[in-house]
Amino acid sequence: MKTTIFKLTLIFTIGLFFSCKENAGKKEVTTDIDAAVEEKTENFGGLALYTLRDDMGTDAKTTLKAVANAGYQNIEAAGYADGKFYNMEPADFKAYLDEIGLNPVSTHQGSVTMENADSMMADVKAAGFEYFVIPVPPMGMFTFNMEDRTMNMTGTAQDLANILDTLGEKANKAGLKLLYHNHDFEFKANDNGVVIIDYLLENCNPELVNFQMDLYWVTKAEADPVAYFEKYPGRFKIWHVKDMDDQGRFAPVGQGTIDFKRILAKKEQSGMLYYMVEQDMTFDGLKPLDAINISHEGLKEIGFK
Repeated sequence: MKTTIFKLTLIFTIGLFFSCKENAGKKEVTTDIDAAVEEKTENFGGLALYTLRDDMGTDAKTTLKAVANAGYQNIEAAGYADGKFYNMEPADFKAYLDEIGLNPVSTHQGSVTMENADSMMADVKAAGFEYFVIPVPPMGMFTFNMEDRTMNMTGTAQDLANILDTLGEKANKAGLKLLYHNHDFEFKANDNGVVIIDYLLENCNPELVNFQMDLYWVTKAEADPVAYFEKYPGRFKIWHVKDMDDQGRFAPVGQGTIDFKRILAKKEQSGMLYYMVEQDMTFDGLKPLDAINISHEGLKEIGFK
């Protein structure tokens, strides 16, 4: 029951940031999933399936075909429950991805605990993933303030670092690699003057714990991704490539204000091996299936491969 509540809370809170603006100036845009399933070649880049969570919940297999035919090669899951990925057994999920030419790279596992970690990691491994990603401070450490819509955490940076090291050791034994995914609050000094992301980078064992940098949330925190690459080279194995419009909302890649070319020039220094397009919410009538196509075209223009 606690796991279910946590997962529902996580999905609700991350999406809630901009939901109050979603209907403003809304225009109707129609997209049929089947129409999106057209053959394309030379697939590249990755997609975080959180972007398509509603479509994945309705028809996972058809939606995954649309992802492949939008030109993506890699995927990151965000739909694990009761030992299954999108209601598919791990081996069946992997087999279907193989069938349609998608590569399972990473998966967000926000419901992980010390008690379920070993079985969960066995499922992640069986599904073919390489990276086990912690999307927010786990095990009840993540907080959300309804009044001002801010995220934070309970406990200390040291508490979180210890948890990540322990999970990292478990992941290593399971043949996986553990990453921590940031939002904006980790880049701001807490009440004790500690910048959480800096503490984690300096104190987590780099053999066991590395990082997935969400470029939108770093920008939202008014931090510089490139400065972090220079200070902590090699630690950011996956990026979330997510743009920001001039209102501060999520936007398709290439349609916003983030200077991805400047960031991409430091790819090798960062340690980035994969990147995943992600858009938590869409606005003004744009549907997620349209957004992923726009973002894939944006990747080409920026120079992602």
